[in-house]
Amino acid sequence: MFRAKHLNSISAGHYKNTAGSETEVMPVPSVVKISMSQNIGAPCKPLVKKGDHVLVGEKIGDTDAFLHVPVHASVSGTVTGIETQRNAMGGYDTLVVIESDSKQEISPSVAPPQITDQPSFIEAVKESGLVGLGGASFPTWLKFNPRNLGDPMTLIINGAECEPFITSDHRTMLEDTQNIIDGAQIIMKYLQADECYIAIENNKQDAIDKFNSLLSAQGITNIKTFPLQARYPKGAERVLIYEVTGKTCDAGVLPADLGCIVSNITSVSFLGQYIKDGMPLVKKRVTIDGDAVSKPGNVLLPIGTQIHDAIAFCGGYKQEPRKILMGGPMMGRAIYSDRMPIVKNNNAILAFGREQSVIPEETPCIGCGRCHAACPFDLLPTGFADAYERKDVKRLNDLKVMQCMECGSCSYICPARRPLAFINKLAKGLVREASQK
Repeated sequence: MFRAKHLNSISAGHYKNTAGSETEVMPVPSVVKISMSQNIGAPCKPLVKKGDHVLVGEKIGDTDAFLHVPVHASVSGTVTGIETQRNAMGGYDTLVVIESDSKQEISPSVAPPQITDQPSFIEAVKESGLVGLGGASFPTWLKFNPRNLGDPMTLIINGAECEPFITSDHRTMLEDTQNIIDGAQIIMKYLQADECYIAIENNKQDAIDKFNSLLSAQGITNIKTFPLQARYPKGAERVLIYEVTGKTCDAGVLPADLGCIVSNITSVSFLGQYIKDGMPLVKKRVTIDGDAVSKPGNVLLPIGTQIHDAIAFCGGYKQEPRKILMGGPMMGRAIYSDRMPIVKNNNAILAFGREQSVIPEETPCIGCGRCHAACPFDLLPTGFADAYERKDVKRLNDLKVMQCMECGSCSYICPARRPLAFINKLAKGLVREASQK
């Protein structure tokens, strides 16, 4: 029977180099490039054209498609063009280019949302432009609108931040603690959740202590911290549900079907602030680190800031970057240029020099079984690789390849340096293609 394992996962160095670095606010860059594709689902269409003057918080992208959230201007200034640029996935994004006037004038449309019931709450979350800020970019309004609303619900706030190097969520927990509590309370109110657990890895004891202190001082008893072992990949949604509730969430099963709503800590923090001031999602706290960066740290910057501008704010490169990642080293994506813009679900930019970017040459599998032992779902990555090579869809289904969440643990632990997680991804694509036929 499939079950999540919580012991056989990666527990090597966490490299939380910037955990003690208080967030610095980056000055508004001269130009931002705001992508119209910042959520899982349909891209937005630009609502502005070259020459238009825009204000902070003004809606500049939207669509009639069901699965989407709107996009807003992060700076005030003039639209200087609409561009197309290749993204980290290999496709193309439409970018609205805005030249900042440095005034940061706020749009008159920005105002605290009027929320009176669950539908108005969902509409407000949608209009805020909020997506899952842990990396998934799933539209939050849809997650907060489960089909079984009315059943007992448990809110799980994901503060694990288990990926190496990334500390932006940690700083959010320390610097925006009250916003997180406020956001949790309003989610619980309108989703009719009886209890809430803030799940935090135990290498962030300062965040656990701060939450416990505030919750106690405010007499809040239905929100509790839930310490996790500091071990990758505790922050994965399905792993987290198992850790907190003991319930198994198979691939294709929605957390809400198990009576759970899972939301990233930064998403909840944003919502707590948005309810107060109505400013949509236009800025993001990002960890900037790696041995190619002169002054690593946590930076609050406008969405659409080009990566090279963010790196320049951190002192620039101290050596030639050989690899730049959007996200962490386990599940992040390598990018081809630092001229790409920061998007909503970016939580880190990591720039590595030669030493940290070298990938050892792949050698034959020795049948050691370490990939199987490291898999949090007890899967067999070597079996997936063999079946994929033979294009054996039945075997892939028998081995439950769709349970793979592509956490990268198998690739990391493999002494032969086989790209097992990437092969799993290709194998899942093969299964999907076969099912569509």
